[in-house]
Amino acid sequence: MATRTWAPPGGGPYDLGRTLCVLARGPGDPAYRVAPDGSIWRASRTPQGPGTLRLTRTDTVHAEAWGPGADWLLDNLPALLGADDDPAAFTPRHRLVHESHRRNPGLRLARTGLVLESLIPSILEQKVTSDEAYRSWRQLLQRHGDPAPGPDPDLRVMPDPRTWALIPSWEWHKAGVDGKRSATIVRAARAAARLEEAASMDEPQAAARLRAIPGIGPWTAAETLQRTNGAADAVTVGDLHLPRIVGYALTGFRGADDEAMLELLTPYEGQRHRACRLILLSGATLPRRAPRFSVRDFRGM
Repeated sequence: MATRTWAPPGGGPYDLGRTLCVLARGPGDPAYRVAPDGSIWRASRTPQGPGTLRLTRTDTVHAEAWGPGADWLLDNLPALLGADDDPAAFTPRHRLVHESHRRNPGLRLARTGLVLESLIPSILEQKVTSDEAYRSWRQLLQRHGDPAPGPDPDLRVMPDPRTWALIPSWEWHKAGVDGKRSATIVRAARAAARLEEAASMDEPQAAARLRAIPGIGPWTAAETLQRTNGAADAVTVGDLHLPRIVGYALTGFRGADDEAMLELLTPYEGQRHRACRLILLSGATLPRRAPRFSVRDFRGM
């Protein structure tokens, strides 16, 4: 086990849970767990191999790491925790956003530096409900991932690129993943080395690198770069719910589309993703008038 301690710059407020919660893919993510004592556990496949990270927050953030990837995880700990993020660059332009910003002063944008780790679950989330995607992610990691280093026997490290590329069609089907999404993941796995370079690019270059893979569009690229690059302006377009949530929160209008959402977010140019995070944290969700989408099970098709 290796350890490291990190203190938020300037000694200001810092919210470890809100900063990292976007990295969890559902409440049962085998690669992310919040323990009863409040510590956060993450299992990652780093350039140096699998690694497990345990984080606890007191006056500082204390990290413990295990496995071949432990040194890499600790070296990149400040970026993961949002040290590269500059919340002071954000100026609220709406009362609701201002209030959410005031209530969440410790929010930072995490930067994992690991592209496939966020890209593959984002592909799984294309055109399906969150519950469907989370179930597929859990099953694929349990079936094809590796036990995470360290003392937590339930954590799993996601498969390496070669394993992703070699998962047979019937295994994708068992996990509830249709052929279009599985084919996109296989293409991404085969181009893993090139895609991982996007973590060190600026946002437009990184998005172009990801979108060069057939099946990866602006929605998937934005969802990935928000996590891998801490991209403050990577606003998610093509989402079923986000435009209506943003439109309702800022204007009270229920039927906003992508174009209307982007227009409303114009005052936050350069910080549009952060503005969306704060809107979602405000709790100003759209009142439900229609039943939820039913969860499909591709395994029975």
